Amino acid sequence: MIHAYPESYLSKAQSTLGDLFDYSINVFGISGENFIKLFKGSILCKRLELGDVALVAGKSGIELAMELIEETFGTSVIIEPEYRPERSAEYWIGWAVCYFQWYSSVTYSDIFNVYSFEDLKNLYITLHEADISKFVQITSERLCSTAETNLKRIRMINGYSQSQLAKKSGVGIRSIQMYEQRNKDINKAALETVYSLSRVLGCTVSALMEPSILQLCKS
Repeated sequence: MIHAYPESYLSKAQSTLGDLFDYSINVFGISGENFIKLFKGSILCKRLELGDVALVAGKSGIELAMELIEETFGTSVIIEPEYRPERSAEYWIGWAVCYFQWYSSVTYSDIFNVYSFEDLKNLYITLHEADISKFVQITSERLCSTAETNLKRIRMINGYSQSQLAKKSGVGIRSIQMYEQRNKDINKAALETVYSLSRVLGCTVSALMEPSILQLCKS
């Protein structure tokens, strides 16, 4: 698995994301669910996924909270650091999710598509004293059991059944079923096969690839 940034930055990145969640929710007063929506749609989120060292290792969680608020609401705010003797559930959520994103290279959007804020708070109760590997295991299983493949998602957006897509593209229905169930790796399919599917679905070949979740499910 290729990581977005070196492991030597990971501990700092986890504490930074933990503080980002903690201050945004508990100090600035954004609800957990709204914060997740704002975060996963932000430029800040994308830069963190790409391993932007200026964010991962160069800024505090408080600074990132102010950046996110300014990006989202178009207004500057000052959040004063305050002494917080205990790590909150919100801090743990940011800390744990940061580790999983680094470990798996799955996007934050994909992670938060299978977890609500309440789901994560419930996991905090049972996992905040456990090794992070337990969170990785549970999250991997959840993603692999619920996340749709890009092929299925784009097919459904276009309103095609599997048999209709097979007829229009010339790709066998059994192959389409196996790609959507991840029993066959679409990344290893013949280019002409993926091109035929993409042409019918009106998308690029790369849009049908499964770079991160598929690798995670096979690990």
